[in-house]
Amino acid sequence: MSTNPLLQMQNYGQSIWMDNLTRDAIETGELNQLIENRGLRGLTSNPAIFEKAITESDRYDQAIKSGHEAEKSSQEIYESLVFEDIRKACDLFRPIYEESNGLDGYVSIEVSPHLAHDIKGTIAEAIRFYQAIDKENVMIKVPGTFEGFAAIEQLISRGINVNVTLLFSVDNYQQAAWAYIRGLETRVNNNQPIDNIASVASFFLSRIDTKVDQRIEQRIRELGTESLNKSIRLRELKGDIAVANAKVAYQTFKEIIASPRWKALEEKGAKYQRLLWASTSTKDPDYSDVKYVNELVGENTINTLPPNTLEACADHCDLSPNRIETNVDEAYQVFESLKHPDINIDMDQVLDELLKEGIEKFVNPYDSLLESIENQAKQLTPG
Repeated sequence: MSTNPLLQMQNYGQSIWMDNLTRDAIETGELNQLIENRGLRGLTSNPAIFEKAITESDRYDQAIKSGHEAEKSSQEIYESLVFEDIRKACDLFRPIYEESNGLDGYVSIEVSPHLAHDIKGTIAEAIRFYQAIDKENVMIKVPGTFEGFAAIEQLISRGINVNVTLLFSVDNYQQAAWAYIRGLETRVNNNQPIDNIASVASFFLSRIDTKVDQRIEQRIRELGTESLNKSIRLRELKGDIAVANAKVAYQTFKEIIASPRWKALEEKGAKYQRLLWASTSTKDPDYSDVKYVNELVGENTINTLPPNTLEACADHCDLSPNRIETNVDEAYQVFESLKHPDINIDMDQVLDELLKEGIEKFVNPYDSLLESIENQAKQLTPG
């Protein structure tokens, strides 16, 4: 029997987490099977995932009905449902958390996406979530916005595990990393332990290629048939940007953990804030469905996969250790190529747009979810 690539990854220093959480998976034993047979070492969730889980399953109906009869708001009902799922998932991953000494075994829950630009609101909600769930291996997801970075520093200083989400640019990743470091330094200055705190930096992939590929196609149309050589050059860049961006981010990670400030924290037991590859399902059918898995194997990283990509990887991933360290010079050159007048794609603008769109993509299902809970509550409660 050939080695399952998902289990192989752990030997290469990379953990596999899954981007999905449903009560069905918990109660049927499916999640436990994935932990045992697919080597899952953590779990992430977001409002879009919960909207799908809650609206497509009747396992939540009784709790929704009871919450409505108790005159709870849709927000309160949502939190009670989600907190219960998160707690149960944390319990399933607890053995991994203990075995890995707090490196893996985490389950992530996101603060309201409406708080993306609200420092105080993010801090208050993150603390409330952390205390209500009351599991050491829960991570609170905070978006990588300017306000989010200030909140992250405060939350780390309070001993709360943080998953920094919606990171698209290397600059924003750096801000997330230094926010983590400053939070740990505050704890050290206050004579508090730092060996029991974890954070990951969720770096998004496929959305970058989707948006840049659209810009490339638009540029090719603008050039027309008279600039064939330029069009060929542009097409050669399609599908290359997200992986190149991740490789540059990984080099930045290595620079940060080599810095004196980090080394001082590491001596006191601090854990790396690992890069977590997110948005790893390919959107373009011309690309391999395991493109963002095969090309980004690296030590001290995490790849979080939706269920379809997880199974695709188990079937046909082709892995080798530290592939993220290959063709690094070419990765930097890709970004230089984008600046060339013939190509002229402003990556700063692209990445800023992706962050704004990413927040919207969580706000819309979040609002839709609350509306769905309200409608279901009314349907389940006669009169």
